[in-house]
Amino acid sequence: MLKIRWHGHACWEITNKKTIVTDPHDGKSIGIPSPSVSGDIILVSHDHYDHNSVKTVEKESSKIVKNSRKHKYDDIEITGIESFHDEEHGAKRGSNIIYKFSADDINFCHLGDLGHNLDDSSVLKIGEVDILFIPIGGTFTLDDTKAWHVIKKIKPKIVVPMHYKIGGLSLPIAGIDAFLEQNPYKLLHVGNEIEIDKNDLPKEPEVWTFTL
Repeated sequence: MLKIRWHGHACWEITNKKTIVTDPHDGKSIGIPSPSVSGDIILVSHDHYDHNSVKTVEKESSKIVKNSRKHKYDDIEITGIESFHDEEHGAKRGSNIIYKFSADDINFCHLGDLGHNLDDSSVLKIGEVDILFIPIGGTFTLDDTKAWHVIKKIKPKIVVPMHYKIGGLSLPIAGIDAFLEQNPYKLLHVGNEIEIDKNDLPKEPEVWTFTL
């Protein structure tokens, strides 16, 4: 059984035999609690302060991934896909790495701070996705409407919105309501964490929202 837990913003904890942590923040810099997890593998999509606080979640044996090369740690395979933080090929906010990884036969994709629609080549590189973590808050990333364009291209089984305004967050981004108003799928509110295995994946797409 695999566990998924949200630590706010774009920071997720995915645990099977190893614990993967994505885009760690330090909490206080953005007004929400600090992540309470130590990662065996830490994925950093880009080098901005609200996504790259490795020291907050690392331990002596942590493996840090900050590039688009292929990595394998035991049965966890990680592939990075180059993308951009804005619609002008990184001219405004730089580059961004999309991470595709598998754990317990479940395919995850974390889009980091993706700021543009995906072309067919990138969608092909991403491939089949069971669980998609997608930014929806606009300003620095995709907004609600653009996020839905990307979702319809990737076609994940489970959509998990992230990087939107929650209580305490000090960043000027939008909340989740406009995104959910466009949702054509079944909606599940799963709390702060959930356990899942391959057999639990839905036959029809779903949107899962997490809370801190």
